[in-house]
Amino acid sequence: MKKCVLLLFFVCTIKPVFSQLFGNIEEITKYKAEKVVDPVYGIKMYDKLNANIGGDSLRNSKKGYACQGWVSDFYESGKLLHKGYYEDGQLKLYKNYYENGTLERTFKETDLNKSFLQLYYPDGKIKSEFIYLKGNVLATTDYYPNGQIEYTMENAKSMEYLIMRKSYAEDGKPQEIFELINAKKNIYSQKEYFENGNLKAEGQLKYNPYKVDYFKEGIWKIYNENGAFTKEEKWVYGEQVKE
Repeated sequence: MKKCVLLLFFVCTIKPVFSQLFGNIEEITKYKAEKVVDPVYGIKMYDKLNANIGGDSLRNSKKGYACQGWVSDFYESGKLLHKGYYEDGQLKLYKNYYENGTLERTFKETDLNKSFLQLYYPDGKIKSEFIYLKGNVLATTDYYPNGQIEYTMENAKSMEYLIMRKSYAEDGKPQEIFELINAKKNIYSQKEYFENGNLKAEGQLKYNPYKVDYFKEGIWKIYNENGAFTKEEKWVYGEQVKE
C-alpha cells in the first residue's frame, strides 16, 4: 500500500515538471469551433508554432516528444481543423479549415528564407496574403469580402524602408497611394483621396533613414471635394513654409 501511495505521489509530482520541460501536452485533439475560430482573426492557435512568422513555441506529442511529420486536429463534430507537417515541434507546412470544410488558411515555405501565408473568409474568398522573409513581413495584401483590395504594402528586402503602400474603399475607390519613385534619393510620391474618390492632396515625401521617418518635401497640391485645385503648399524637411 505504501508503494502505491509513493508511486502516485511520484506521478503527480513529475507531470508538472515534465510539462515545464517539454511544454503542455494536449490530450484532447478535438476542439469546439467557437473556442478556436476568432470571428476577426480566424484560427490563430497555431501561429505560435510557426517560427517563419514569429512563433517561438514547440508542439509535443502525447508522449512528450517534439512532433515530427504530419499531425491532424479535428473539431468535435469530426471535421478536419488542422493538418500540418512538423519538424522538431515547429510547423513547416499546414492548412487550417473552418468547420464547414472551407480552407481557412494555408502556409508553406518557398525557400530557406521566404514563406507564404494565405487567409480565407468562411465562404472561401481570399482574405489576406502575406510574404515573409526571414520571419519579417515583406509584403501583404488584405481583401474586402467582395474581393476588392483593401490594403497592400511592400517592404524593401532589407526591411529598412517601404516600397509602396496603398489603401482602397470597399467600392474600389483609392484612399491613399504611397510609392517609391526614386530609390537613390529616397523620394516617394503620395496621393490622398476624399471618400468620393476625388483627389484631396498630392506631393512628394523623402525618407530619412537616420530617423526612420518620411517627411513632406517640395510642392504639394491641394484639392477640394469636387476635385478642383485650390492651392499649393511648400514643404521643406517636413515643415510647411509660410508665404
